[in-house]
Amino acid sequence: MPMGSQHLDGVLAIERSSFPTPWSRASFLNELYTNNYAFYYVCLWENKVVGYAGMWIILDEAHITNIAVHPDFRRCGIGELLLDTLIKEAVKLGAERMTLEVRISNIPAQRLYEKKGFVRSGIRKGYYTDNREDAIIMWKTLHQAGGRDE
Repeated sequence: MPMGSQHLDGVLAIERSSFPTPWSRASFLNELYTNNYAFYYVCLWENKVVGYAGMWIILDEAHITNIAVHPDFRRCGIGELLLDTLIKEAVKLGAERMTLEVRISNIPAQRLYEKKGFVRSGIRKGYYTDNREDAIIMWKTLHQAGGRDE
């Protein structure tokens, strides 16, 4: 479902447990209520936020900003469900391509993105500010015909 301010406590708990430099409440509020290009979604289990994902749609491109799953719910398909949701919504919003950056050390995420048709297209050297780790840039073409991603 679309993320709202009522989800932020759960989102922030996942953010802190998932990333060395987590986004702040103010950053998420800005994304939700000020950034007209931003679209964020949450996955709930028994009214608890167990995952979230976001993207920006700029012209015909979707840029995934983040995907994270609560540590207790990882490897249950929630990340894939969130990614599928972003892809589906990006197509609805007119995006023709989708991109993201992923840590070079995050092999599970890379496998998921490759499974969904993303391909490596470059490296951003020292992209992550916490440890200067490189990021792999990945792209996916979204197929508009028939309204279905392939």
